[in-house]
Order: sequence, then structure tokens, then C-alpha cells
Amino acid sequence: MGVNRSWVTEFVLLGFQLSPEMEVLLFWVFSLLYAFSLLANDMIFALICLDQRLHTPMYFFLSHLAIIDMSFASNTVPKMLANIVTQNRAISFVPCIMQTYLYIGLGYTECLILVTMSYDRYVAICHPLHYKFIMSWTVCTVLSSMCWSCSFVLSLVHVLLLLRLPFCGPREVNHFFCEILSVLKLACADTWLNKVIIFAATVLVLLGPLCLVLVSYMHILRSILKIKSGEGRKKAFSTCSSHLCVVGLFFGIAMVVYIVPDSSQEGDKTKILFLFYSLFNPMLNPLIYSLRNAQVKDAFCRMIQVRSR
Repeated sequence: MGVNRSWVTEFVLLGFQLSPEMEVLLFWVFSLLYAFSLLANDMIFALICLDQRLHTPMYFFLSHLAIIDMSFASNTVPKMLANIVTQNRAISFVPCIMQTYLYIGLGYTECLILVTMSYDRYVAICHPLHYKFIMSWTVCTVLSSMCWSCSFVLSLVHVLLLLRLPFCGPREVNHFFCEILSVLKLACADTWLNKVIIFAATVLVLLGPLCLVLVSYMHILRSILKIKSGEGRKKAFSTCSSHLCVVGLFFGIAMVVYIVPDSSQEGDKTKILFLFYSLFNPMLNPLIYSLRNAQVKDAFCRMIQVRSR
């Protein structure tokens, strides 16, 4: 099988297959969105590192989310932009596999970090007196380490199963990056085991965590409704609303992509959904957290004031 796999040394990323004029327009649009995404997430990360008031568990996990979003975008968007400019859409076998590995690993990590953030909000609102004890820095470090390590170990399983397959036929990946389902279609062998593992991992890392998030917010909502003060209810809900928006965007699209049957997903529609993960979601996350979070806005204002002196 190792010999068969060597028959294909590179793949060709077909991308969106648009007219040259439209590709030029998309290049500038995607370049601006990518630059803004990096800038916004870098700003969030810098604010959390520099402002002592943001050295809390919630913002600790938010800093991880910013790192994931910057890595997510940088894993796929630069290659996509280079393909538009050069029209050389080839990608070598090893970089393609690495792109697949990072995309899956970062996606799983973001999913688990979002679940951890929902648990943090559950403890903060439902058990405020024990919050500092339950969400100690040791616990936060262990949770974040488990999110990263478990995600990339599971991603490694997908890649090892992919590497066992022979690739001896067509080279054209009908995508703008080496997405695992698109690459599997080019294999010259039965891929049922790969698809079973992908489906099982989707249930384990998407549906399971989503249920945990929903259970957490059911308890949070019940606790918020018990608060007698209207101002107190508003403040409690404001700490959760940003996270709910991000969770809804992430899990909603993930389930459409990986759980809805393949027959309902065709061509550019699926690519647009993946583009949302690669470009739009990393850009929207810092916007959601900065525009809807008073502490982040206050930290940004303080940083501007310090710089202007």
C-alpha cells in the first residue's frame, strides 16, 4: 500500500472555479477579512495578557479561543489566496496531510474549549460562592491542556487512517483546502472505516459536547430567573450571551457539514460552509466578544488611553 500511495505525490485544489474577474475580487475581499481576523484576535489576546482585570478563567479560555481562530484561518486561507494569485493549485502530499491534521485538530479543540467555557459560566452563575475554588488556575490549566491534547490525538487517528489508503487515481480535490472527506473520495480503496471513525468522532466531539452545553445553559437560565433584581439578571445574562452566539454559529454549521447526509451537500454550498469556519468564524468571534462584552471594551479603552499619553 505504501507503494501505491506514492503514485500520487501532489493534489490539485480546485477551489471555487470562478471567472478571473470574480477571483480577483474575492482575493482582495478574503485578504482584508483574513487581515482583520488576525488583527482582531491578536488584539483580544493582547488585551487579556496585558490587562490584570482580565486575568480570570473566562478570559483565560477566551485567549485560547483567539489562538485557535488565528491558527484556523492561517492553516487554509494563505494557501487559498496563493492559489488565486498564481493559478497553481497544486499542493504536495505531505503539506496536504498536515493541513488536514491541523484543521481537524483545531476544530476539535475549539469545540472542547467552547464546552469548557460553558462550564465556567455554569459554575460562575450557579455556584458563585465556590467559583474560585472550583475554577482554580490549576483546574483551568488541566482543562485547557486536555482540550488541546485530546483533540490532536483524535486528529492523529484520522490522519493515520488516511495514510494507510492508496492514492493512485485522480488528483483533483474538489475544495479550497485538503478537507478530509474530499481527500477520501480520491482514495483507491474502501474508505468505510475512515467514514465510520469520522461519524463516531463527530457524535463524540459535536453532539456530546453540544448536549453538555445545553444542559449547562438550562441550569444557568434557571438560576438567572431566580435572581430578583432586574439589573442582576441583565448582568448575569450578558456574561453568557456572547458565548451563546459563538456556540450557535460553531455547532450549527458543524452539524450541517458532518452529520447531514452527503447527498444534500453539493459543490460550492459545502465549500462556503467550510469557508465560514476558515475565515468568517475567526473574524466574528472577536467581534462578538468585544462588542457584547463591557469588560473587553473597557480594557481596550484603557489601553488606548495609556498609548495616547
